[in-house]
Amino acid sequence: MNTETNFARYLGRFLSEYLPHERNMSPNTLASYRDTFVQFINYMKAVKGVKIEKLTLAHLSDQCVLDFLAWIQQDRGCGMATRNYRLAAIHSFISYLQYEEIEQLEQWQKVLSIKAVKTQKKAVNYLTADGIKALLNQPDTTTANGRRNLALLSLMYDTGARVQEIVDLTPESLRIESKPYTIRIFGKGRKTRIVPLLEEQVCILKQYMDENKLFENHRLKHPLFYNSRNEKLTRQGVTYILQTYANLARKEHPELIPDAICCHSLRHSKAMHLLQAGVNIIYVRDFLGHVSIQSTDVYARADSKSKREALEKAYVDLIPENVKTRVWEKNQTLLDWLKSL
Repeated sequence: MNTETNFARYLGRFLSEYLPHERNMSPNTLASYRDTFVQFINYMKAVKGVKIEKLTLAHLSDQCVLDFLAWIQQDRGCGMATRNYRLAAIHSFISYLQYEEIEQLEQWQKVLSIKAVKTQKKAVNYLTADGIKALLNQPDTTTANGRRNLALLSLMYDTGARVQEIVDLTPESLRIESKPYTIRIFGKGRKTRIVPLLEEQVCILKQYMDENKLFENHRLKHPLFYNSRNEKLTRQGVTYILQTYANLARKEHPELIPDAICCHSLRHSKAMHLLQAGVNIIYVRDFLGHVSIQSTDVYARADSKSKREALEKAYVDLIPENVKTRVWEKNQTLLDWLKSL
C-alpha cells in the first residue's frame, strides 16, 4: 500500500497491527474490514475522482461517508444490513484515529454520529424434520462427491455450525475414536465450543474420513471438507452444494423445502428442533455458541408449535355451556332451524 498519505499510513497500521494484535480480531473480521476500505477507495476514485495516492484523512468526512453508504446501496445494490456492516468498519477505524490524530477530533465525532439504519427483522427460515430428511436423501452416495456432501450437510445440521465454522474444520477438530464423541468448533470472536456428536453422524464421518485417509497423522491439519484441487471448500462452494440439493428436494417435496434457503437455514433448523424437543434454551445457547441468551431467544419467539402447546396447557375453560352448544345443531334440518327464527 502507498504510505505517502496519512490515510494510507494509518489504514495500514489499523489493519495490520491494531486489529490483529491489539484487538485480537479474527481473520474473517479483518477480511470484512479490508473489503469495506477497498470499496471506499474504489468509490473515491470512481465517483469523487480522488486516486489512492491522493487520498487523505481529510476526505474521511461525515458527508463523504454518508455519500459512500448511499452509493453501495443505490449503485451496488447492497442491502441495509451490508450498509450497517460497512459503517461499523468505518466507525472502528475512526475510533482508532481518535487517539492517533486528536487534532481532527471534531471531524471524527461527526463521523461517529452517523447512525446505523434499522433493518427489518426477518422471520426465522427453517426446515421441518421431514424437510431435513428430504434434503439429506438427495446426495448420490454411490459417488465420492455425494458421500462428501452428505457428510458435510448432515454435520452442518447436527452441530448447528455456521458455514465458516464448517469450512474451517480439520480432522484434528474431531474426537470420534471413542465415546463421548465430540467436535471442537472455532467460532465467531475466536471462541471455541465443544459440541457432542451422535452415533449416526459419527458413522457417516468415519466412512468419509476412512475413504479419504483423513485419520492419518500427516492429514490431521488438512481441511476436513475439500474440493478437487485439494483445497478447503469456500463458503460459496458450500452454498452451491446446499442449493443444488435443495432444488432437487423441492421438486420431490415442494411443501417441505422453502423457496429461499441458505446455509444458515440448517443452523436455524437445528435450533428449532432442539427447542421443540424440550431442550432448555440455555443449553441451546451454548450449543450454538451464542454470547447472549437474547440471540437464542429469537428461536423461542418463532416457535409457534411450542407457543400453541403452552397456551393449551395454560387454558382455563371459562365459556358458558349454553354458548358452547349451538342451537342450530339440535335441529334435524337446517330448514327447521330457519323456521324457528
